[in-house]
Amino acid sequence: MSARTHIRCRPALALFVALFWTACSDRPSGVAPDTFDESVESVVTQQLIERHLPAALGQQVRITPGLLRTPGIVGSAVALGADGLPTVVALVEHPGVSVPKGVGKLVTGLLSALAWQQVPPVADPQAKPTCGKRNLPPCDDPPPNPDPEPGRTERHPRPVPIGISTGHPAITAGTIGARVTDGTNVWALSNNHVYADVNAASLGDAVIQPGSYDGGTSPADDIGTLADYEPLDFSACTNVMDAAIALSSTDDLGNSTPSAGYGTPRISTMAATLNMKVKKFGRTTGQTKGSINGVNATLNVGYGSAGVACFTGQLVITPGAFSSGGDSGSLVVVDGKGRSRADNGRPVGLLFAGSSQSTIISPIDPILARFGVTIDGN
Repeated sequence: MSARTHIRCRPALALFVALFWTACSDRPSGVAPDTFDESVESVVTQQLIERHLPAALGQQVRITPGLLRTPGIVGSAVALGADGLPTVVALVEHPGVSVPKGVGKLVTGLLSALAWQQVPPVADPQAKPTCGKRNLPPCDDPPPNPDPEPGRTERHPRPVPIGISTGHPAITAGTIGARVTDGTNVWALSNNHVYADVNAASLGDAVIQPGSYDGGTSPADDIGTLADYEPLDFSACTNVMDAAIALSSTDDLGNSTPSAGYGTPRISTMAATLNMKVKKFGRTTGQTKGSINGVNATLNVGYGSAGVACFTGQLVITPGAFSSGGDSGSLVVVDGKGRSRADNGRPVGLLFAGSSQSTIISPIDPILARFGVTIDGN
C-alpha cells in the first residue's frame, strides 16, 4: 500500500456463516455447529477433529464458487462448530447480507490489507515510576535504567529487532516479521504491501526502519533493499501469500523481538491446526495472543485503489484484538503451554490483513519455499 493512495477503511462488520453439513456418526448429537464452545474441547479430541476435517474441506470446495457469486459473501473457510468439530463457514460483508437457506450467522469482520498498514502513531505504555513513590528511592537518586529500550514505532539502534516499524519509503508503516536466511545472506521478511508497495516498487528500492509514518527516511534509516516479492494478482483467485523480502545484514537486522516480546522464533515451523494457540509481536499492538479459528480460507481482501485480491489457503485468527493497523508483516508463532510447550515459538504464518473481529495470516511454509530461505532463529 502506498501512503499516496491509501484511504483509511471504515470499521465494518462482516460475518462468519456456519453452513450445516451432514454429520458423521461420531459427531456429538444435539449441538448446532454455529460457534465453537471450548467447554466441549475435552470430549472432542484432535483425532476426532482430523477425522471430520476432510469432509468439511470437501464440502468447502464444492460450495465456495457459488458463495463467491452471492452478493455480499466474500469468502469461505473451515472452522470449529459449537460441537467442536470442523464445519464450513462463509465470510460475508455485513449482517444484512442474504444467505442460503439453513445457513447460520457468526460475526467476524470486513477484511482489508491496507487498513492493517496505515495507522495513527501509537504510544508505548509509560514506564513504571522508579523513584519518588512508596518503597522506591527519592527522585534525586539516578534511575536504575537511564537508557530505556526504544518503542515499537521509534528508530532502534542497529541491528534492529524484529516486530517493529518498517516499510518501503513510499508507504506508511508495517512490521518486520522475521530475519530469514539461505545460509549465507540474511533478509527482512514482511508483506508485499509493506516492502513492495502493492507491486509498485522496484527491486533495489530502500527499506527503512522506522517506517515513513513513524518518521523514517531514506537513506538515513535504511536497513536493506527490496530483493524479491510475490506479485499480488488482482485478476484471478490465485494468491497464496502477501510477502516480500529485503536484503539486509546482521549488522543492520537482528532476529529477536524487543524484550517485551516472545524473543527469538524457532527455525522449525509448524502447520496450523484448528484452535491452535498462537501469538505475535507487531508494530502497533505489541505482543498479543489468539487462536486459529479458520483454516483453508478462500477470501477477497481489499487493497484500496489497487483493487481486491482473492486468496486461497489462508488462516483466520480471533479475537479481533489480536492485531490492528500497522501490524502487517508480523510473524505469528505457536503459543506453547502445557503439552504444547515444546512447540513454543515455532512459526505458523505471516500476518497481512484483518478487521475489528479477526486477523488473516498466510501459512509460513509456502512463503519460505517461495524465497528459498528459512527462519533465522533458534
